[in-house]
Amino acid sequence: MHTFIDFPHLGIHLENVGKTITLFGIDIAYYGITIAIGMLAGIFVATQVAKRTGQKQDDYVDLAIFGIIFGVIGARIYFVIFSWDMYKDNLLEIFNTRHGGLAIYGGVIAAVITVFVVAHVKKIPVGLMLDTGGCGLITGQMIGRWGNFFNREAFGEYTDGLFAMRLPLDAVRSGDVTEKMREHMETIDGVSCIQVSPTFLYESVWCLLVLILLLVYTRHKKFNGEVFLIYLAGYGAGRFWIESLRTDQLLLPGTAIPVSQLLAGVLVIVSVLWIIWGRRRQKHDH
Repeated sequence: MHTFIDFPHLGIHLENVGKTITLFGIDIAYYGITIAIGMLAGIFVATQVAKRTGQKQDDYVDLAIFGIIFGVIGARIYFVIFSWDMYKDNLLEIFNTRHGGLAIYGGVIAAVITVFVVAHVKKIPVGLMLDTGGCGLITGQMIGRWGNFFNREAFGEYTDGLFAMRLPLDAVRSGDVTEKMREHMETIDGVSCIQVSPTFLYESVWCLLVLILLLVYTRHKKFNGEVFLIYLAGYGAGRFWIESLRTDQLLLPGTAIPVSQLLAGVLVIVSVLWIIWGRRRQKHDH
């Protein structure tokens, strides 16, 4: 397998981008390392937001421990449910996440459930904990998306735009390669290559913009839970567009509807309506 990754229109050539690093004879996937870094960064951001808003930082360390465990489980369950054909003949493969296969929305759903439980136990308003934890969550997503870069996955259709990414054909899953990609396939130094949209990059940058918005708005929120609703709406809006570009969409069984795109659209609408309702109720109460 060839390991280079190019961004030809940006003049970037990465000669050797591996998928694993070997430490003490053990292969460790860069995908997992990236996810771990994202988790640690998310914990840091959440605890700093907690400190800034007069909360106990330890509460969010506790939340992170349980949220990460159940979030990863939820992300895997979500992916497996909507990719069942990949696992039905080899159930043990369900437990192998070294090559990817975590769906963010599954992790978000599990993390939200975890917040409700932890908030109840610690007697913290759920909305407040969601607001603070949401800042950490989007941070983890922003960094974790780069795991897809190392795995050569979660990319979009062929493009010849400024940010086009060139990958060796033998480095990607055959099921992610479309006819359009094959029609525009090039041979570079004897290696067959496809050129795709780096949707992981788009999503990472979008998450950064949403994170900045959340951090700025935290001090100006009108009610507990509003910041998290802005996260759902903001992230969902970007995900709705980005999901339409991807070639590895998880589909609703028996349909051609991308499940994450549908969920993103629903969350945007519900979140915006909830924000409007919450603001009106707050105004009425005062």
